[in-house]
Amino acid sequence: MENSGSLSPSPSPSPSYPVSAAGNALRVVRLLHELDELRVMDVADRLGVARSTAHRILAMLVFEGFAVQDRHKVYRPGPALQAIRGSQAGPPPDLITIAHPHLQRLADAVRETTHLMVLEGNGSRFLDGVEGPQALRVSYRTGTLLPAHVTSGGKALLAALPTDRLRALYPNGLPEDRAKASKDFESLMNELVSVRRHGYALNFQESERGVHAVGACVRDRTGAAVAAVVVAAPSVRSTRARLAELSQPLLAAARDIGQGL
Repeated sequence: MENSGSLSPSPSPSPSYPVSAAGNALRVVRLLHELDELRVMDVADRLGVARSTAHRILAMLVFEGFAVQDRHKVYRPGPALQAIRGSQAGPPPDLITIAHPHLQRLADAVRETTHLMVLEGNGSRFLDGVEGPQALRVSYRTGTLLPAHVTSGGKALLAALPTDRLRALYPNGLPEDRAKASKDFESLMNELVSVRRHGYALNFQESERGVHAVGACVRDRTGAAVAAVVVAAPSVRSTRARLAELSQPLLAAARDIGQGL
């Protein structure tokens, strides 16, 4: 006779065949979901495996899109995991599909390279791009992760965050770059005030020598900043005044993408 009360599910029995490799990979996916960041040593310690084994598991997850690795060798949830867990921190699954035609039209209109990027922790991830038609142009950087505070799109997205979240992203201040002049956290905060006032952010050779860029937030219909659109151009033809001009079609493209989300 069937019990009308609710029953707690019984624990699943262990499979009778060996699945240690698959089981370890799934455990790492679960750790990424729960912790949002992992290092090789973390995986080795938690699974009780050699670091070489942990590295192979993480490399496979990167290959399959479940993880991404930043320049500090920290692994974070990749687009496949973000899509499965429906995290609000991740971009909408249709973002690239919706944004690409606008990136193309913007690149054609301004004759410069356009990028689409999202915030990952305190980094900015390039999701898509369209190269400008001129012989001297900036290459698109799809897949690249750079510090958010050195990219125009990253700064536009940082400016959309409340102060407490900004400080949480940089508990030890901004990372130092010995090859460039260092910027402190308070200088960044002051710059973000200007970004909020103008509606766009600028990058003067901060992420790459010889490249200037202007970036603006893409906001969904709730007003949440979900991505940034960027126009990048060689520094020889992108003065501050030129970037200010480019900001107008850039802001229009960002609005159009947001309307489609």
